[in-house]
Amino acid sequence: MTDLTVATWRKSTRSSDSGNCVEVADNIPGVVAIRDSKDVEGPALTFSPAAWAAFVTHAKAAE
Repeated sequence: MTDLTVATWRKSTRSSDSGNCVEVADNIPGVVAIRDSKDVEGPALTFSPAAWAAFVTHAKAAE
């Protein structure tokens, strides 16, 4: 399990003020973590940087 206590979380610049966003932490070597911005104490998903990059590439292509 990855220790996320040192994670630096950020929201997309496209996030709305309603708080319906995800936050990403990519400052931990070998891990990209994702969490719900409305539940910062809740669970987080972790991905390899390659898997996250593939997701972002596909998401941008779908815009």
